[in-house]
Amino acid sequence: MIPGRTRSSAMADIRRFPRRLSFFLSAAFILLLSASATNAADDGWTFVRGINLNGDAVVIDGHRYEADREAKDFVCRDSRFENQKVQLQPGTDDARAKMIRSSRWKADGNNAITLTNVSKGRYRVYLYTWEDSDPERFTISLEGRPVLQDYNSGRAGTWKKLGPWDVTVDDGALDLTSRGGHANLSGLELWRQSDGAVAAADAPSRSGLLALYTFDETEGATVHDRSGVGEPLDLTIADPSKVSWSDGRLVVRSATRIASSKPAAKISDAVRRSGEITVEAWIRPENTKQSGPARIVTISGDPNRRNLTLGQDGDRYDVRLRTTSTSTNGIPSVATGSKTVSTDPTHVVYTRDRTGQARIFVNGRQQRAERIGGDLKNWDRSFRLGLANEMSGDRPWLGELHAVAIYGRALSPSEVAQSFRLGAEGTQELLAGGASETASAAERMFEAEIAPILARHCLECHDGATKKGGLDLSRREHALKGGETGLAFVAGKPGESLLLDLVESDDMPADREPLSDVEKKKLRQWIEAGAAWSLELVDPAIYAQDAPTGSLFVQRLTVPEYIETVRSTVGVDINEEARELLPPDVRADGFTNTAYNLGVDLKHVEAYARLAEIIVSRMDVPAFVRRFSKSRSLEDNPMKDLIGRMGRHLLRGPLDENEITVFRGVASTVAAAGGDFDEAVTYMIAAMLQSPRFIYRIEHQRGDGTWWPVSGYELASRLSYIIVGGPPDEALLQAAERGELADPDRCRGHVDRMLQDPRARVRSRQFLTEWLNLDRLEHMQPARERFPDWNPELAADMREETLAYFDEVVWNQKQPLTALLNAQFTYATPQLAQHYGLPSDDGKPTEVKSANGRSLQRYDLTKVPERGGLLTHASLLTVGGDDASMVTRGLFVLTDMLRGRVGDPPPCVDTTPVPTKAGLTQRAIAEGRIADAQCGVCHVKFEPFAFGLEKFDGIGRWHEKDEHGNRLRDDGEIVIPGGDERIAYDSSADLMNVLAESDRVRECITWKLTQFALGRPPGVAEAAIVREIHEAAWQDGGTYPDLIRAIVLSDLVQKTRTEPETTP
Repeated sequence: MIPGRTRSSAMADIRRFPRRLSFFLSAAFILLLSASATNAADDGWTFVRGINLNGDAVVIDGHRYEADREAKDFVCRDSRFENQKVQLQPGTDDARAKMIRSSRWKADGNNAITLTNVSKGRYRVYLYTWEDSDPERFTISLEGRPVLQDYNSGRAGTWKKLGPWDVTVDDGALDLTSRGGHANLSGLELWRQSDGAVAAADAPSRSGLLALYTFDETEGATVHDRSGVGEPLDLTIADPSKVSWSDGRLVVRSATRIASSKPAAKISDAVRRSGEITVEAWIRPENTKQSGPARIVTISGDPNRRNLTLGQDGDRYDVRLRTTSTSTNGIPSVATGSKTVSTDPTHVVYTRDRTGQARIFVNGRQQRAERIGGDLKNWDRSFRLGLANEMSGDRPWLGELHAVAIYGRALSPSEVAQSFRLGAEGTQELLAGGASETASAAERMFEAEIAPILARHCLECHDGATKKGGLDLSRREHALKGGETGLAFVAGKPGESLLLDLVESDDMPADREPLSDVEKKKLRQWIEAGAAWSLELVDPAIYAQDAPTGSLFVQRLTVPEYIETVRSTVGVDINEEARELLPPDVRADGFTNTAYNLGVDLKHVEAYARLAEIIVSRMDVPAFVRRFSKSRSLEDNPMKDLIGRMGRHLLRGPLDENEITVFRGVASTVAAAGGDFDEAVTYMIAAMLQSPRFIYRIEHQRGDGTWWPVSGYELASRLSYIIVGGPPDEALLQAAERGELADPDRCRGHVDRMLQDPRARVRSRQFLTEWLNLDRLEHMQPARERFPDWNPELAADMREETLAYFDEVVWNQKQPLTALLNAQFTYATPQLAQHYGLPSDDGKPTEVKSANGRSLQRYDLTKVPERGGLLTHASLLTVGGDDASMVTRGLFVLTDMLRGRVGDPPPCVDTTPVPTKAGLTQRAIAEGRIADAQCGVCHVKFEPFAFGLEKFDGIGRWHEKDEHGNRLRDDGEIVIPGGDERIAYDSSADLMNVLAESDRVRECITWKLTQFALGRPPGVAEAAIVREIHEAAWQDGGTYPDLIRAIVLSDLVQKTRTEPETTP
């Protein structure tokens, strides 16, 4: 006790502890974690410069931001916007606030910043932006490539440090632009990657590979590192007379030492960062009596100090690993059972993941699994790598070495089995990069550089729907034929390529922003290199709207996910309080779960703190704790055991030693103030509920820049949140712990099990609500004079109609998702049925369905065909506003049903809506826009989709005539994005059938559901995987479970794209 304090006064302070604890945990962990997810101070990156885009020099985070008026090699001609007094959210320091409030903007929304005299290299860019009044949406591009799409600036005062975005500069200039709404740009920050880090990141390797020895030298005293990762870690044979080279193997006949002459720092550093290790060896022991253990592979200093040793101890394999919980000698070791060593060629693999799970495999089969506590941060980077002996030369191993590989991650059981099936030679070829490249450098250039340029700048006028000048650049066969004036480009001859000539002279694209110098240069280089065209179709939905893939984003739980996570883990319903206290999630790229938009500000911190208090106050804490431990001791060992078990449940995976220490400290603080066991664990649970690991779905994403399999626990969380919108249950956690999720069949079994969970239906309805933006109905206020019958209850009925209809088609009838477009029935409340003018059921019994407290009747629409299908629901028809805008409705069908894309209208175009009148319908106005030379090139792509909906007014009622007495039509002719065939339809029902049969609609559904599952839009590099998902799912039937199953079993969920490890 503190002198002079009573137990009661101390406990009074402790009872106020959740507030202080929550702020400490949330502010010190959550906000810092948010910063670390988007901050550049990573190994291998050096701060180059910061620029205050409108103001004096300031120092922020220890870095000097130059005054824009004094900054050299910097151009920004945007307007100045100075000294705004809006309160910033979240609050920040004076220097940063001063910079943020004085920004740059442009009236037409087209900001542009250029840095010149930039040396060649890899750079990382951050951008400060803020909002002074109403929300704006804009897109940020670097070097002409979008890195942030449709960003919502938020309410007044909101500021963000956007990025990081990585870009390669090879022409001395770096261009940054914003397009769309008015972006207030305040500060620019630039970092440069060291040459060594770039080389390591670009090195060709199997993911995670650090060192590789294939023993194909045939002679000499050197064993070369063939990994191609970082600086080679070659080994020297101390006495070459004791070994012999023979056909891709090294035969160790007598004791000698084979070791690196320098420390194995590249291995030790990578393992310390990743917390994982794999040693893979193809060997043939000389006998089954070698002991010591005899060293096969070792990273050590002497017989008693090591980081890791794979050895042979008689007829067993033995592994010693140094962690913060084992000795410097790696004791206790992990060993296989007896008689697992033979003198046959053998594949031996040791893995240890971040959770401490260690495994030894022999010939593809797991022989031993054991948990080794602690972490690997105490590895000694001075230790050298050795084969067939200890550094001291007194633990020799004899036999044949065929291949040895070391990874900075834990290979999954399926990867180990695959390696064993390949055999030593196959593994060598795979690891050494022997697989043939399927695409030439020129083809890769087309997909990575040229296709995005065409999609962003050319296809608006030159695709299958428009073919301006007879030129279609969307399809290879048409592009190669050219247009009315001849070939668009001539391979190898840029001087004879009309496309390049028009682009370089800025004559094309017409009425649009010209290509940047960088883009023009890339086009010229592509033509000079032979103009390889590797894609059948250049799809703007893929290549013009690439996701911001320059960085990885930590995913915060959305509000519904947080509510379900609390309910599932502690059994408390926090729905009402969470929706009241937590700031609402904001839509970005069409969904509210888009990771890069899920930030945390001070309001989140305060809300999580208050919610944690509410949750623990409603829990039966003693009963909850008894699920994990019967002990009520505050002593160190039993408390750590409780923290480990309870933390695994609450935080969705094992805790490391540091985390256990942090939560142990919470309990110790309470106990030191006189609190008892129940009070201690109550505050500890409150702390866990505010931990970043509870609020975020945190994953390990450091690696070598390639795709790695996610860990078992990470995969369990991915599967569970995708399928049921909540945390993994105990069965899934146990499967993760046993490594079962790496087995495709077992993983599929758990997927099928979760799809039977009622929460899977709830999750699917969340997807539908997000995809169709049904929440906007809550905020609709049609003009009272035009729509006097509108009321909030009718809006809610419209929403429930669509959800009930979806439930019936998808879950009860188990139909393909495209059946949503033309199923001939619906559900309606009496008010909605009257609104639609639906006929009565003529006394026939109808199915009654309750949704969120409303009773809905099923209506057969076989005799009312114009009303059948999703697009005839008022929940969607209202997207056109009071005037039933064909522009808005057509754009909705194009973008959200067909993944089409059109650009914003040029600034010079008058977009004021033309009112209808006697003799002038909405369709006639639209046909005028299509016929206009300036407008038609875009409007022809989307307004004809709305022609079939003209008879529905702004709130979804059916009319044969409009308010002026004009007769309305519902026929038309459309071109599906990606094609050039003109398809006629004669009614709204016919249009629904055309869409329901369209593979483009099926593709759109696949992409939308994949984006929702991932929490981000798939990028260009992932398009091939999405295509595989699409083909597998629709071949299986195209139901919602079929798509979910294909998504979660794909590489997009089973693997993660890592960020490169760099050596300090």
